[in-house]
Amino acid sequence: MRVHTLDLHFQNTPGLIAAYVIESEGSLTLIETGPGSTLPALLSGLRALNFSEKQVRQVLVTHIHLDHAGAAGWWAQQGAQVYCHANAARHLVDPTKLIASARMVYQDQMDSLWGQMLPAPAERVTILQDGDRLSLSRSGPEIIAWDTPGHARHHLAFVLGSACFTGDVAGMRLQGTDYLSVTSAPPQFEPAAYLASVDRLAVAGFEKLYLTHFGQVTDPADHLRRYRARIQDVHEAVRADCTAGHDAETIRARHAQRERALAASQGISDTDWQRLEMSNGTHMCADGIRLCVEKARS
Repeated sequence: MRVHTLDLHFQNTPGLIAAYVIESEGSLTLIETGPGSTLPALLSGLRALNFSEKQVRQVLVTHIHLDHAGAAGWWAQQGAQVYCHANAARHLVDPTKLIASARMVYQDQMDSLWGQMLPAPAERVTILQDGDRLSLSRSGPEIIAWDTPGHARHHLAFVLGSACFTGDVAGMRLQGTDYLSVTSAPPQFEPAAYLASVDRLAVAGFEKLYLTHFGQVTDPADHLRRYRARIQDVHEAVRADCTAGHDAETIRARHAQRERALAASQGISDTDWQRLEMSNGTHMCADGIRLCVEKARS
């Protein structure tokens, strides 16, 4: 069995969105599809490994945000079986509401950023519950689905032996850097659930994490310990901003300033900061945390 990392070169930029191909006895399983806009890069990456898209019969998506599952419908239409959280399935079959919501946010940038999201035939979508197992090949290893809310209520992580494919539940970390960017996009950032999910991963004692944003992490214990603290820190900081009566735009600006200062203190260059903002923008993250705080008060 081998795990291959495919860099999808989101917006022609390396190291932002990964998809993973697990090769087992000649069978291929794809974890994460990326958005429709990066489908050509994904297919090119497969071919560079001397694989064909026809060999991919199983596709697993951690959740239905467009950077993770935007191309899932295309794969389903090619005959692959797509596996997802129970709360995600209906949106893969009929992505109309998901697309409309995203278009309100991204407006005229929607198509260039995310490309096309095709509907998946219902019979090609299979729901995975917490603890469900999926064989990678006839006599090969199994992947176990873990329900891991906090970033989104429709979020799964996928456990493969001593490794875990974490989607967004372990945050974003550019390769070769230490700064951890908290993935807190609206509307379902929930810190208590998030911390519980991170704790579940930490207790498992994984040897490797595979982040969608981005790549392999070989220090999981330290990564998860630090990421847990980061979730608490950003939540407390934005909650304090809300308590102080700051408006949404001010909260975005203050969150961005704090994060940029922290990133700079950990060696993040201006170029890498722009890469981080492309994939996990601070304004979007501030909105997610602020909405969580406001909901808790209502």
